[in-house]
Parts: sequence; structure tokens; C-alpha cells
Amino acid sequence: MNMDDKNTSGAPAGPISEEMLSAWVDGELNSEARARVQAWLHDHPQDQALVGAWRADREALQQHFQPVLQEPVPPALLAAASRRRDPPRWALAAAAAGLLLTGALVGGGGVWKWQQQRHVEQLALQRQQLAAGSAQGWVQRAAFAHSVYVAEPRHAVEVKAQEEHLSRWLTRRINVPVKLFDLQAQGFELVGGRLLPDGPGKSAQLMYQDAQQRRVTVYLRKPEEGTPAAFRFEQHGPVGMFYWVEEGAGYALVGALPKETLLALSQAIHAQMVPASVGAAASAAQPAAPAASGSR
Repeated sequence: MNMDDKNTSGAPAGPISEEMLSAWVDGELNSEARARVQAWLHDHPQDQALVGAWRADREALQQHFQPVLQEPVPPALLAAASRRRDPPRWALAAAAAGLLLTGALVGGGGVWKWQQQRHVEQLALQRQQLAAGSAQGWVQRAAFAHSVYVAEPRHAVEVKAQEEHLSRWLTRRINVPVKLFDLQAQGFELVGGRLLPDGPGKSAQLMYQDAQQRRVTVYLRKPEEGTPAAFRFEQHGPVGMFYWVEEGAGYALVGALPKETLLALSQAIHAQMVPASVGAAASAAQPAAPAASGSR
């Protein structure tokens, strides 16, 4: 199907369909359509992750079936063909090509159905994991938002740290007090923050960076009723995360760093969350930060 015939102008035309996303992955769009899809993906990280999964599937299939295309015609097939009454060379070649083509069509059809089914299953799983109203959805969204924005060289944050209204703006938008934590003692400087969609509500993301350009993010949100408050650790590939609920707010520290480094940063954040009215007596009566004993 030629996707260039389907509303590929630069004018706004509503959401991008999965058919057009698939055509973009396969390189079937013209320059205007490609630009439109790329702009859409920049603003829709969930679709960005989906086309990334498609591309990975395609490359895996190509690597898996590429050796088959390089295989010679099986000797048994050639021997069976030669036992006939000396058919012309062109007939022998045509028979072999026909068999290979038939096998390719049958195999390709099965692979295509398997790939489409896997895409559907991945999308359903992703939607379930990112669904609002569950602790698992919150954790997945924090890790996903981290992976999307830490890779941005120029637009990693929406509001830079130098702008004084950052804390007030995020606090007003997510209805949770947003404190700009000081992590300089741990070697991290605040880059800035951004507002994120979070199911029916909103969340905030603060980004920090050290001298080696390593980045961590703090994800803040107003938790749903019944969300566990335990201090926990999770690992998602190279990305680790400590998350907890306290004082009516949910926190998640995310980064591709050693667990010990993330724990130290989490403890520094938690120490700065203690209300000033509690005073020194509270810090003497309680540990400086939650222990990681509830991690998994």
C-alpha cells in the first residue's frame, strides 16, 4: 500500500494511525509524511516506544531468516530433478525457484501473522502496565518518562532550573508540594523540570545531572488511595528505581546508576522532605532515610 496517498501533507490531520506508524518504520512515506510522523512521535512517547519495538522485531526476524536466503538448493532436490528425462536447464532452475518462492510466501505469511500478533500483545501489555490507578502503572510510567527524556540533548526539560517559578508552577499543576532537592553534595546539579500526563491527572519530573553527564530523574505525583507506602527498589534493564509514598505524595528516583548511588540520592531526597517544624528531635528519633529492606 502506498502511504503517500493518505493525507501526508504537513497540515494538522489528527492522530497518526498505526498503519502510518508501520509505514514510517518500513520507510514507505514521503518526506512530508515522515516529518509529520516524527513530530508526532516527539510528543507521544508511548507511540515512540511502540515503533521502537516494531523496529526491533523486524531486525530480529531479518537476522533469523537471512541465512535461509543464502542456502543452496538441497542436493536431494537436485538429484530428484536430474532423474527426470534430462529436462532443460531453464526448467530445472524454474522448478527450484518456484519451490523457494512458495516456501518464502508461506513462511513469510506465517511470520507476518506472528509479528502482528506479537505487536498486539505488546501494546496490550504496555497499556496495562501504564494504566492509571495502579502502583505498577506508576512505576512503569516513571521509568518510561525517564528513558524518553534523559536522552534529549537540548530539550530534556520544559522549564530550566534557573527559572524561579519552576517549583511554584509544578506545585500548582500537580497539586503536590514540589521541592527542588539539593543534590550537590552527591555531585548532581538540577537541570530543570517538566509536567507530564499521568492517566486522569498529572505528574512532575525533575532532572539532575553530574559532571560525567549522567542523569537521574525524580518523578512526583499525587498517589491513588491505597497505594503502598513502602520504600522499594526495582530494576528495569539498565535503569534502577527507588520509589515510596510519604506526606501525601509519591516519589520515584530513576537512573541508570549503581543501586548504592541511587540509594544515597534517595536518602538525600528523603532527608530534605522532613518538615522543618519537626526539628532536630525528629532526626534524632528517626533514621535519616528509609532503609532499602523492602526492595525487591
